[in-house]
Amino acid sequence: MTATPGASPTIVLVGHGMVGQRFLEALAERGLTATHRVVVLCEEPRPAYDRVQLTSYFSGRTPEDLSLTDLAFIEEHGIELHVGDPAESVDREARTVTARSGLVVDYDVLVLATGSYPFVPPVPNKDAEGCFVYRTIEDLLAIEEYARTSTTGAVVGGGLLGLEAAGALKGLGLTSHIVEFAPRLMPVQVDEGGGAALLRTIEEMGLSVHTGVGTQEILTDASGAVTGMRLSDGSELATDLVVFSAGVRPRDQLARDCGLTVGERGGITVDEQCRTVADPHVFAIGECALAADGRVYGLVAPGYEQAETAAATIAADEASFTGADLSTKLKLLGVDVASFGDAHGTAEDCLDVVYSDSRSGLYKKLVIGRDGTLLGGILVGDAEAYGTLKAFTGSVPPVSPESLVLPAGAGAPAQLGPSALPDDAIICSCNNVRKGTIREAVTEHRCTTVPEVKKCTKAGTTCGSCVKVLGQLINAELEASGVEVDKGLCACFSQTREELYEIVLALRVTSFRDLLDRHGREAARGGDGCEVCKPTVGSIIASLAPTIGASTHVLDGEQAALQDTNDHFLANLQKNGSYSVVPRIPGGEIAPEKLIVIGEIARDFGLYTKITGGQRIDMFGARVEQLPVIWARLVDAGFESGHAYGKSLRTVKSCVGQTWCRYGVQDSVRMAIDLELRYRGLRSPHKLKSAVSGCQRECAEAQSKDFGVIATAGGWNLYVGGNGGATPRHADLLGQDLSDAELIRLIDRFLMFYIRTADRLERTSVWLDRIPGGLDHVRDVVVHDSLGICDELEALMAAHVSHYRDEWAETLDDPEKLARFVSFVNAPDTPDPVVAFVPERDQMKPDLPLLNIGLRPADEILEGSATR
Repeated sequence: MTATPGASPTIVLVGHGMVGQRFLEALAERGLTATHRVVVLCEEPRPAYDRVQLTSYFSGRTPEDLSLTDLAFIEEHGIELHVGDPAESVDREARTVTARSGLVVDYDVLVLATGSYPFVPPVPNKDAEGCFVYRTIEDLLAIEEYARTSTTGAVVGGGLLGLEAAGALKGLGLTSHIVEFAPRLMPVQVDEGGGAALLRTIEEMGLSVHTGVGTQEILTDASGAVTGMRLSDGSELATDLVVFSAGVRPRDQLARDCGLTVGERGGITVDEQCRTVADPHVFAIGECALAADGRVYGLVAPGYEQAETAAATIAADEASFTGADLSTKLKLLGVDVASFGDAHGTAEDCLDVVYSDSRSGLYKKLVIGRDGTLLGGILVGDAEAYGTLKAFTGSVPPVSPESLVLPAGAGAPAQLGPSALPDDAIICSCNNVRKGTIREAVTEHRCTTVPEVKKCTKAGTTCGSCVKVLGQLINAELEASGVEVDKGLCACFSQTREELYEIVLALRVTSFRDLLDRHGREAARGGDGCEVCKPTVGSIIASLAPTIGASTHVLDGEQAALQDTNDHFLANLQKNGSYSVVPRIPGGEIAPEKLIVIGEIARDFGLYTKITGGQRIDMFGARVEQLPVIWARLVDAGFESGHAYGKSLRTVKSCVGQTWCRYGVQDSVRMAIDLELRYRGLRSPHKLKSAVSGCQRECAEAQSKDFGVIATAGGWNLYVGGNGGATPRHADLLGQDLSDAELIRLIDRFLMFYIRTADRLERTSVWLDRIPGGLDHVRDVVVHDSLGICDELEALMAAHVSHYRDEWAETLDDPEKLARFVSFVNAPDTPDPVVAFVPERDQMKPDLPLLNIGLRPADEILEGSATR
């Protein structure tokens, strides 16, 4: 069939990926959808989706969540979108495109956005059953299905997508390997030092990495299914699933077939307006285009610039694309990795400023010109400063390079806020948005929130790495304009969390309803509050309960309605709707009899068991109605809640100390137990972790904790504000050679001051960096009592310690509290049918395909537990 063109000129877009969708938006912004007929031929069975976030599918996001296409936008602008119907041929002389369905469309302008295809090395059996590529949602669905019957997976390629693929395989429960021909992972983005830091961190996650070797052959069995790989060093790797992620190549076959000029190594050759050099009626954008600077760009940001350039040119506006910034910031397997500018130091006479901490997996390198100009850099493990550093690239920063790479707590790092950035600094590299544009959105377009600025400028709408800087810029601009920035907790309260804490403490407020009606915003009074303020106020009341006369149990009365999901059932909710059971094991010390009890319970209820980094044993897979039965047995055996579900103290881990270790100088186990029993159940703005090391060898990793203790010959050193999570931070030294009593008194003061002044969901590491005066101010308050509140802080902690009761023991004695532990209120004896498991390594794991696809026949799944 032939599409009948109307009176309007026709623009045909071949390909509907991220760049194609941006091109459509650019056409609409210039009014071209109103003056032109726009036809889109899309090969995939779904419209444009976020390929940058593709791996998030394995974290629970659905294909619909990943979609970038608002069908209302398509309809509003009259765009004719044909999904699952790719272009198969182009007749440039007749100016027609023929689709697979037989549809023939005349065009005045043809835009090719066909993207790229995965490169699969030409090795024997590369197409065997069990071999996949990692490029589309359909690829992921196929991998997920095949992984259900696999145990081991290998990824060929250790670049960006390869690491994501390896993480996905590990998340599917497979033993995962990465095979990279280069001598290091991510060879394009990081140097040898960055690759080494990344390698250590990834191997600690349980992935096996093979660098410096290539794949020579895929091994198969008699049926043709994958059984392994033969590598270039002669070794063999057993695997039953292979994912090729060895790079991409431009999809330029359609262009070749119709006689357009392509590069020697691929890519449709275009000029600075993204118009093909062979035909002025045809444009090429994105990964299929060989740009005027001779490069094919595989990142989304340059593709967006090309889309804007092509749309502007079609609209007869001046625009050009002469090259793009290749800076990237990613979180791969939970590890921050970023590179920007001249990351590998190719400029003449440049110098490197490097900070490396192999134990924490941190690597930071800045490339500096001899005149002090920041040329580029690499960040592994902590990319918090990426936005600021990238913005300063090409200029001389106002502080020394050394202060820019030192982590918080390891010197005096520079705090460069938004005001230090020049207006031409690019804040959002994905959409090429500069600081000046964001300022204009606030001052000229009256935007006052991040969502408003996103809508106005497109900044922060792609990868999201610039959103934090975006918020800082907006607030700074509003304050500079004399506008009072609303720093209230939420739409219900104009006060900050710290101010609400002081109100609750001073007025002895014991009820959320009372606090909201008396101190909430006028419009919120008489209402129910929101999901921000309810758990926040609930936590404040819980931390002050003994002092203000409130109930000390989080499930008593009104308090129960304020809790998050985890606190609601005193257990951590897992991804398949089951819960984990985590008894407290103070200091990591446990008697054999208690170990046996845990083993018997896990066996009897069919629970998955895992020893954690916090030196305790987690049991996963309990249904909600089983929690009281399990905890009754644990409480009878002398266990109590580990508070893994709460924003409270988690663990105080320890080494064996002087009792067993020949290097130990103090009894670290005894101190860890004392501290854990003292601070157990202490509700705080965020979770609290601690550790005690028996000597300077620091086996318990105390300097990565919210409060950590290291033994000395003269007593104990106290470190505070550490964090070993997504944003690592070395703790700061607060006190030296302290006696037992001095140590506990100082920790009491520090914790209560943190609980009093921190923001909602703010870890001690972030709080210490944010609070005016930082560590020096905290030291003045809790050591030198500069505010005269230390007696009050100690009294608050003493009240907590004296009133502590185990939440699970009290719950088991209260029929009203026990009544909540059901899957369905209207059918309390009915278990949740979605909570099911499949076997893995002599244990079980959640049945993830069941969650993503729907219920399967009962004989294909394992029951959640034995009936007891």
